[in-house]
Amino acid sequence: MKPQTWSSRFARRLLKTRRLSRQTASLAYLLAGAALVALTALFFAKLADYALTTNLMLAQKYPWFVWTALPPGLMLIVWLTQKFAPHAVGSGIPQVIASIALPHSHQKKRLVAFRETLLKIPLTFLGMLAGASIGREGPSVQVGAAVMSAWGRWCRKRGLAFQSLRENDLLAAGAAGGLAAAFNAPLAGVVFAIEELGRAVLLRWERQIFIGILAAGFVQVAIEGNNPHFRSFYGVELKNMLPWVAGGAVVCGIAGGLFARLLLKGPAWLLPEKHRGLLRRHPVLLAGVIGLLLAALATLTGNQTLGTGYYEASAALRGTYDAPPAIAAAKWAATVLSYWAGIPGGVFTPSLTIGAMIGQHIADLSGLGVGANVVVLLCMTAFLSAATQSPLTSSVVVMEMTGSQSLLFWLLIGSLIAAQVSRRFSPKPFYHAVGQRFKQRIEAETAAEEKAAKQAAQPADAAQMPSENRP
Repeated sequence: MKPQTWSSRFARRLLKTRRLSRQTASLAYLLAGAALVALTALFFAKLADYALTTNLMLAQKYPWFVWTALPPGLMLIVWLTQKFAPHAVGSGIPQVIASIALPHSHQKKRLVAFRETLLKIPLTFLGMLAGASIGREGPSVQVGAAVMSAWGRWCRKRGLAFQSLRENDLLAAGAAGGLAAAFNAPLAGVVFAIEELGRAVLLRWERQIFIGILAAGFVQVAIEGNNPHFRSFYGVELKNMLPWVAGGAVVCGIAGGLFARLLLKGPAWLLPEKHRGLLRRHPVLLAGVIGLLLAALATLTGNQTLGTGYYEASAALRGTYDAPPAIAAAKWAATVLSYWAGIPGGVFTPSLTIGAMIGQHIADLSGLGVGANVVVLLCMTAFLSAATQSPLTSSVVVMEMTGSQSLLFWLLIGSLIAAQVSRRFSPKPFYHAVGQRFKQRIEAETAAEEKAAKQAAQPADAAQMPSENRP
């Protein structure tokens, strides 16, 4: 064997240095993309907080406000959505699931198109300002996916980074990073990516994906501080925890299963089949009618069905919430109606509020004083698990949002029971069932465009044929 010369050693070290530089640059661009996702989610959160605060202030000061804001407000939002951002309707999580499931082609980016998806932020803001029972966390998932996907395409075109990552990898990292930043819960973002986004499609779990998700959450923590979304919760295990866990999980499993089933059915099932087309042809009018129903619910409950319900859930976790009779049923109905209206907005945080209200009802009916907030916590997790059929994500999200690590075991047990009960009423997970609809919609749109393109090309081909070959 010939001894290595100084030039060969220098060349090998230079090659290693270049390889290390490329890896370092790739990581830097990934962290930059995660920071963009986190900053967008933070901006979205600030807008949402302003909308909720303003709505509650106006609703309390002017009892007539909800009647003048909800019906015309929802009608305007539906019109704007259908005209400028038809793929931004609803939660946003189903759109990401559908995008990941679509084949690698130009149609894959339709549901997370950058400009259209960003419109989800002002449209959701308007919905919250009007008082609809919607959240920003699901929309943050779609927006995060769109931001990371656009950033990845920009870097690839310039040969900067992400050459080894597929589009699905970027979508998963951005979507889960959006959730982590929205809830200030980095670990929940990773669990969400594995349990929800990777449920129906095989994803390559590159470490870069997890780094991107965690980085988005850590950027949020660095800016906002390591503070739980719901602060001031303190609770310890109750005596005989299992009956409370099982009882709350069964109640929430039934309520959450019916909740998901109605969301999937939509308002058309309330009418005879021959009249269902009327609702589909007049979505703006439907939004106005739903706005009137939401205003009525708000008036009957002292405005406690408006918005995400963050303040009610937070008070219940602190043990200071005086729940009006049937408030959980009213919030349940308000969230279903808001989703049926066809506006952008999620059901994640409203689901937590519904669960908190159910837990408060159970604690009040059983005469439980000290420890009622623990039942609230259990039911928050159980209802979210029943609505989404994602028990691991639900447990970790609520744990990080409340700082209740000592109760994680019971949160997991309750979530698993609730998810199993929910399947008896809604066999298909809500987000994936809606995601399948979006996927079929994109495939139908693509097929129609291809058919139209072929028909348009036929006359041109015929015109170019020699005259003797024409029929």
